[in-house]
Amino acid sequence: MSARLPPLLSLDLRAPHQHLIRVRLRFQPRHHRLELRLPGWTPGSYLIRDYVRTLEGLEVWQGARQRDSQRLAPATWLLRLSSLDPLEVRYAIQASDLTVRTCHLNSDHAFLALAGVALEIEGERWRPHELELRLPPGWEAFLPLPRVGEDRWRAETFDALIDSPVEAGPHPVHDFQVAGVDHRWVSWGGDPPAEDPAWLTDVERVCLACCRLLGEERPPGDPFLFVLHLLEEGYGGLEHNHAAVLQFSRGRLASPEGRRKLLGLVAHEYLHQWNVRRLRPVELTPVDYGLPVPVPTLWFAEGVTSYYDLLLPGSCGLCGEADTLAALSEDLSRYLLCPGRAVQSLRDSSLEAWVKLYRQDAYSSGSQVSYYLKGAVLALVLDLHLRRRGSALSLVARELWRRFGRWEAGYREDDLLAIFTEQAEDLSTLLPQWLRRTEDPDMKSYLADVGLELRADYASRPAAGWQLDPSSEAGVRLKGVARRGAAENAGLEVGDELLALNRQRVRRPAEVDALLGRAGADPSGLPFQVLFARQGLVRETTLIPDPPAIERWRLLPLPQASPAALERRRQWLELVP
Repeated sequence: MSARLPPLLSLDLRAPHQHLIRVRLRFQPRHHRLELRLPGWTPGSYLIRDYVRTLEGLEVWQGARQRDSQRLAPATWLLRLSSLDPLEVRYAIQASDLTVRTCHLNSDHAFLALAGVALEIEGERWRPHELELRLPPGWEAFLPLPRVGEDRWRAETFDALIDSPVEAGPHPVHDFQVAGVDHRWVSWGGDPPAEDPAWLTDVERVCLACCRLLGEERPPGDPFLFVLHLLEEGYGGLEHNHAAVLQFSRGRLASPEGRRKLLGLVAHEYLHQWNVRRLRPVELTPVDYGLPVPVPTLWFAEGVTSYYDLLLPGSCGLCGEADTLAALSEDLSRYLLCPGRAVQSLRDSSLEAWVKLYRQDAYSSGSQVSYYLKGAVLALVLDLHLRRRGSALSLVARELWRRFGRWEAGYREDDLLAIFTEQAEDLSTLLPQWLRRTEDPDMKSYLADVGLELRADYASRPAAGWQLDPSSEAGVRLKGVARRGAAENAGLEVGDELLALNRQRVRRPAEVDALLGRAGADPSGLPFQVLFARQGLVRETTLIPDPPAIERWRLLPLPQASPAALERRRQWLELVP
C-alpha cells in the first residue's frame, strides 16, 4: 500500500491583474464524512475577520465527478463520500485587501495571509501539509517554510502552514545573520531601506538587543524572514514564528524619526517571537480558528512588547536619550488624553479586544482604551517599580520564558501574577488593582525615580469638546464629541454640520478654531450661539466652552535630578536589569 500523501494546497497567481487566487486543495480523505472549514481570524490579530467573504465558487471533485457539499455554516462545508479516492477542492479567493492579515494580488506583487486562503480539513490539522505556488514569469516567492521542490514547500502542521506569510514578486532580497541564524529582508513598494548599507546592520543590532532582553544568545525563529510593504500611508505589523510582516509609510523613511519608528516596529514584531508566539497565554494553546478567544493577559502579550519597542532602538545605540524620551512622551500623552482610560480597565480591554479595539466608532475614545497603549504604560510603571525592588521587568519576562516559553506551554493569568510577586511581594495586591480598576498608578513618583517629570501643555483656546472632520467636503462636520464636554452638554452629536457661530458663517475647521481662539482672548463673545444642521434640518443651541484643556504631555528631565537618579535612568534606558 502506497504512503498517504499530505494535503497539497496549490495556488495559481498567474493572472495577477484579476486579483484572484485560484486554489486547488488536493488530499485523500480518511473518512466518508468530513468537514472543511476556512479560518475566521489569524493569530496576532484579535478580530473575527470572516475571511470566507472573499471565497467564491467552491467545488469538490473526485476524479472526473463533481461531489456535493453541504454548507453547515458560512465558513464550513460537510462532505459525505461513498469513496475514499483522492479529492480536489477548487475555489478562488479575492485578493484586494492590502493589510498584514489579508491577501493582496496585483501586477506588482502578491501577499498571502494563508489563514484567509487555506481550508482546514477535519482530522488533518496536526499532520504535514504542502504548498505549491504557480507564479507569473520573473517572480520569486518568499516564505518561511522549507522548500521541497522547485515550486513546493512543506509545513509540519496546518497551523504552521497558515502561520507562514507569502510574499511574491520581482523583489530585491537582502540576506544577513543574527547570532549565526539566517535572516532575509524582502521589500515591496519603493526604494527599500535595505539599499542603505547601514540598514541591515541597524536591524541586526535591534534583533540582538531583543535576544539580550530575554537572556538568550540566539533567536528561536531559525531561519527568519522580514517582509516590508512600503505604502503611501500606513503603519503596522504582524508576527509569525519565523517571520514578521511590516507596513510603513515610504515618505517617513528619510527622517531620523521615521527611521527610529521603523526600527521600533522591527523590534516589536521580532520580540513577538518570544512574547506571544512561543510564550503564549494558555487561552491560545491551541486556538480555535472559528471562534473568538477572550484572553485576559493580552496586555502583557502586546502592551509589554509595545513598551520595549520604544526602548530597544535606544538601548543598542541607534538613537539618543532625547529620541527615546520623545517616543515615550508620545505614548504617555496619548494615554493621558484618552478619556476611555477612566471607563475601561486594562483587564477588560484585553478581554474585550475582539469586539472593541478593532471595531471603534466615533464614541469609542470615551469608553475604551487600547491594551497596547495602557499595557505599555503599565509596563513602564512595573519596570520602574521592580527596579525599586532590585529587579526589572526583563527579569520577569526571562523567568516566564524559562518556565513556559521554551516549552511552548501556555501560561495562566495566575502564573503571570505569581512570577511578578516573586520579584516584588507588594505586586500581589498592586498588580490586580492596576489591572482591574481604572485609577492610574502614581506615575509622578515612579518617573521621579529616574529624574523625569510629566509636564502639561495647554491649548490656546477654550475647549468646545468636539473633534472636527478635516476631510469633510460638505461643510464643517463633527467627527467626535467628548463625553461630558461642552458640545455634548449643548446637545451636539457626531455628524452634525456647523453652519455658524454667533451668526458668523463657518465653512472650514480653521474658521471655527479662529473664533474659539478669539473667545479665549476676549470672553465677551461667550457663550456661543451655534447654528447647525442635522439630518437636513437646521437647529440652534448654546455652547458654553470649557477652559482650555491639556493638549499634550511631555516627558522632561527634572532639572535638579540627583546623580543616583541619573544613573537609574541610564540603566533603565539601556535595559540593564
